[in-house]
Amino acid sequence: MRAQLGDQLVVESTTTGATRRDGEIVGLHHADGTPPYDVRWSDTDEVTLVFPGPDAHVHHIEHGSGGGREPSPSPGPRPDASRVGAPEAPSGMPPNPGDIGRRVAAERLRRGLTREEAARRAGMAPEYLAYLEEQPADPTKASLIGLADALDTTVAALRGAGVDAPPGQGQALPHPRLVDLDPDECRALLSTHGVGRVAVSSARGPAVVPVNYEVVGDTIAFRTAPESVPAAAVGSEVAFEVDHVDEAMSQGWSVLAVGTARVVTEPDEVRRLVEGAHSTPWAGGVREMWVAIRPTRVTGRRIVPAER
Repeated sequence: MRAQLGDQLVVESTTTGATRRDGEIVGLHHADGTPPYDVRWSDTDEVTLVFPGPDAHVHHIEHGSGGGREPSPSPGPRPDASRVGAPEAPSGMPPNPGDIGRRVAAERLRRGLTREEAARRAGMAPEYLAYLEEQPADPTKASLIGLADALDTTVAALRGAGVDAPPGQGQALPHPRLVDLDPDECRALLSTHGVGRVAVSSARGPAVVPVNYEVVGDTIAFRTAPESVPAAAVGSEVAFEVDHVDEAMSQGWSVLAVGTARVVTEPDEVRRLVEGAHSTPWAGGVREMWVAIRPTRVTGRRIVPAER
């Protein structure tokens, strides 16, 4: 497929042959006129970057000196959830796939398919499949149905059905390897904040409770209520754990910090923690007691594919 500025891109229904959408090509990204194109859609007047699929063709317009709208300069990429187009990744930026893209890539690799083979089976452009796998995307239901059929899976699986189930129910890597993390890696993973688990000895026995936490310097801090289970950590040595499981890639990591917990009472320290908090406690309620843990030992492990 080749086009010039001012040509019309027409997307037709594959079942009826009727025009579904059309727009003017206002930007070229390759000197030879091959895709992708910046297209100004006639129904919305918006400009999006398009990788034409098998249901699209170019209607060539005579390009004389007179008449016709002057093509506008090629704009920056804009999101487009249609099956026939998608924005490119910013130049020089590493891939940043969304969950659907990671699941698609994982299923494709499990079946030993190249992107070209999978795209052909799904009836979409290989460039669009590359975009889905490498950038956060919101493909249409038709695209997901085609991909699910091509990859011998289901739309629900590609969308992450079963997200309420405990993590780790998917298949393990063919050749997994457990590696120890060095102290710098452990600190970096801890500092991502979010939700961690504090292990304490309460009046009713051992307990492990999830809490929203912050990292300030070399201290882990979380908010709780004075009579809550996490408050039992104060004055004793406790364990604090954070982890991440990547279901799509069958990989994950965990970091364990051990240290003595104390109540934060100094007003300036409390104020800094409140002002720097990334979130209020997800559990809600009044939780104004800050507990701080200064780890004396930090260890971590990661599951990765074995070196072949």
